Amino acid sequence: MENTSMVNEFVLLGLTDNPELQVPLFLTFTLIYVITLTGNLGMIMLIWLDSSLHTPMYFFLSNLSVVDCVYSSAVTPKVMAGLLAGDKVISYGGCVAQMFFFVAFAVVDCYLLAIMALDRYAAVCKPLHYTTTMTPSVCAHMVICCYVWGLIESAIHTGFTFSLSFCDLNVVHHFFCDLLPMLALSCSDIYVNEIVLFIFASFNVFFALIIIMTSYLFICIAIMNMCSAEGRRKAFSTCVSHFTALTIFYGTGIFMYLQPSSSHSMDKDQMASVFYTIVIPMLNPIVYSLRNKEVNNAFQKAIEKMKTLFGINF
Repeated sequence: MENTSMVNEFVLLGLTDNPELQVPLFLTFTLIYVITLTGNLGMIMLIWLDSSLHTPMYFFLSNLSVVDCVYSSAVTPKVMAGLLAGDKVISYGGCVAQMFFFVAFAVVDCYLLAIMALDRYAAVCKPLHYTTTMTPSVCAHMVICCYVWGLIESAIHTGFTFSLSFCDLNVVHHFFCDLLPMLALSCSDIYVNEIVLFIFASFNVFFALIIIMTSYLFICIAIMNMCSAEGRRKAFSTCVSHFTALTIFYGTGIFMYLQPSSSHSMDKDQMASVFYTIVIPMLNPIVYSLRNKEVNNAFQKAIEKMKTLFGINF
């Protein structure tokens, strides 16, 4: 990657210059970030410690929690520093690293959600073959492929972006080093970059959505053909949380990256990005735990063990 830029640092404009809003926003994002880390790390620990959750579904969910922690941490702490201390300067290398980790783990998130749809299809539609189909080896290989592809794609996007010239332009009209604001900042011809971004984003979203929609089509057919009302309710409850997370993630992703460049508005993009980068990682563990009896039961058992260990009665 050849660095033809004369810029050695960037200034992130952030979300607002209004001093009256900076402290409330800082407190809000701090609370969200604490909930994100607590919820996702708690989910990882719960799955790791409870043997009843050592299944493919929760293996994928634990990886989703890891990904949410990383790509939220790539963005949120810098946003909080900008709001509290007015530290809006990010080094050239810091900007490269922020973009690389955010893009890599956002792509991994995209494909993990698709794999989880396949897992639900196997569990609902092929229950007798589930344990022989979704073996630990198969699950591990699928997850590794997600990480490898995410890192490769991120390296391509990051390399293409930072091979551009930025001349004396270093003010980023965004709160982190995202692809679209960085392309808008460059003084080079970005036509190839836009084409590459659109191709990869389209492939990621539509390939994953084909897997998801096909899986859920067969899942819906299988649920409708079930004779037992209890069986239908159980199958539906195992899928509704995942479908909720899918709708939130892909809805904001399509809005951000697959609309024509002429339709982009920095203000609207920033609001969508806040939801996409900061709020969604917090929502995933909440969505998956609130309607999930197995997670709730595991949590109750963990609480009982802690009470017994520390001799607490309440």
